Amino acid sequence: MNLGFDVVELGEADHPEAGDEAPDFTRPLVNDEYWADASLSELIDDGPVVLLFHTMDGDFPATYIWQEIDKRGWDDYDVSVVGLSISSPYEHSRFLEEWDVEQYRIFSDPQNGVAEEYGIVNDLDGMAGVSEPRPAVFVVDEDRTIEFAWVATDWPEFPPYDDVEAAIEGL
Repeated sequence: MNLGFDVVELGEADHPEAGDEAPDFTRPLVNDEYWADASLSELIDDGPVVLLFHTMDGDFPATYIWQEIDKRGWDDYDVSVVGLSISSPYEHSRFLEEWDVEQYRIFSDPQNGVAEEYGIVNDLDGMAGVSEPRPAVFVVDEDRTIEFAWVATDWPEFPPYDDVEAAIEGL
């Protein structure tokens, strides 16, 4: 079967696991209209968070992931579902509006420092000096404890949505 792209093995990642404290960070948090600096701990003050790392906004996995999350109605859960990628606030705002997932927000991290803290940096083939986070999902409770962690080992690989939903329901 010709997929039109190569599946790439990403190898091991040294990321936080369930039971670990989620590293805190502050970055611009973007919706379809504006952005402002926010920290993970500020979001957690309002309740649990699903932190979704994804590829840059123009890449098909990001689009597919957000459309699947929207189709599954994750905004109905009593958690904040937020993304994070290297795309700029302007790109995030357009992305959310264009793909009609305006009820979600995405952190902008162009230098990929948060992915570095989480141990999930993916150096992009053929793009010297450019990296992005590998797809990953962390379900974080009110104590900033990671209750569920998934990190892609291949590109493209998509989150185990049912497992994430079970972790959210278990909070």
